[in-house]
Amino acid sequence: MKKVITYGTYDLLHYGHIRLLERAKALGDYLIVGVTADDFDKTRGKINVQQSLMERLEAVRATGIADEIIVEEYEGQKIDDIRRYGVDIFTVGSDWKGKFDYLNEYCRVVYLERTEGISSSELREKKRQICLGLVGESLLLDKFEKESHYVNGIVVSGIYTGNEDFLPDSVKSSYTRFETYEELLEYSDAVYIVSHPTKHYEQVKKALLSGKHVLCESPMAMSREECEEVYELAEKKGCILMEAIKTAYSTAYCRLLLLAKSGVIGEVVSVDSVCTSLRDINSLNPLDISNEWNSICYWGPNAMLPIFQLLGSQYAERSIAAHFADEAKKFDMFTKIDFIYHNAVASLKVGNGVKSEGELVISGTKGYIYVPAPWWKTDYFEIRYENPNDNKRYFYQLDGEGIRYEIVAFVKSIEMGKINSYIDKDVSLSIAGIVGDLYNGNQVKSF
Repeated sequence: MKKVITYGTYDLLHYGHIRLLERAKALGDYLIVGVTADDFDKTRGKINVQQSLMERLEAVRATGIADEIIVEEYEGQKIDDIRRYGVDIFTVGSDWKGKFDYLNEYCRVVYLERTEGISSSELREKKRQICLGLVGESLLLDKFEKESHYVNGIVVSGIYTGNEDFLPDSVKSSYTRFETYEELLEYSDAVYIVSHPTKHYEQVKKALLSGKHVLCESPMAMSREECEEVYELAEKKGCILMEAIKTAYSTAYCRLLLLAKSGVIGEVVSVDSVCTSLRDINSLNPLDISNEWNSICYWGPNAMLPIFQLLGSQYAERSIAAHFADEAKKFDMFTKIDFIYHNAVASLKVGNGVKSEGELVISGTKGYIYVPAPWWKTDYFEIRYENPNDNKRYFYQLDGEGIRYEIVAFVKSIEMGKINSYIDKDVSLSIAGIVGDLYNGNQVKSF
């Protein structure tokens, strides 16, 4: 019996896929089809896959062409599979011609011509045509714009800013700059907001009232009440409202959350989170300071994220101590917050003008998870135990600091008509509440 093997993502399975499978089957007597796992697709740059692994497996199974279906999960698996299953022929589409010649050492390699005029990428492109407006005055716009090119169907409609001096040159030269926010909304289906945090609430609200979807950098509002209001408005208008914290979408961070919740370090009893950056705040005049993001807005959402996602937002006690750079006590250069839960504690330190070691430590009754600085964009973490021989290290590729996956989740939410965010509403509300308390001096000790 002559065995044939082929691999693919098979997202939005179409006639071209079916023809390729039929021709692969015709090369032998038994066809094995490898369907790539979600994480493996990410390492190959395929971040905009629409269907889950289970949906794609079922679609291939439903064709009735494959005699056996397997999942491709790691680099180098093709050689292992060819040996394991006694494969005689490896085949794949001609757009990969030459890429798999190295497999000739193990079996015969055949490149099949693809069906003209049909591709999953084109189908996704036609399905997604979202005009996205950029709003704000931050260098983060440059990163966001570049990462948007990795996501099919996103078209940047233009930009609105209150201060062009803060715009990256690449963004200035590439897109239409609208004179008013209302004009940008008119030409957009959705907006990404990264203006000064004090502007977020009004800009989010105006976009939602215009029926536009919103992806807003955290914090979305300067109080819990305002945040609750825009969430209710989004639901009323049938719009997607998502908070943007790119760390939540990085593979390593997602994995360490799952491992911590799985019990590998026992019961989580403490979370310590530090995020800081060094800036010469003292040299700025009061007007410049008012345009800068203070510590709690710049770093607070990142630092609070693992605390609220692991321990929840229902803490019993909380204390805030902050060092301010201005007399109005609106710009905290450094803030320390301690939380006490029923069966755990947590602490965070954030600084925009004060530097510390930016690490994350999650302590448990069996061991602890250690994430080195800068933990918010890590590709590596360790699980450590009393016996060092039991320690484990985890490595994950970090593409675009998580921004491109954040955009994919936003687009998918719009397509599905329901939120596909990695950040729950309760977390967003809690972040806005803490930010508001500090900004308004509510039970804050200054030093």
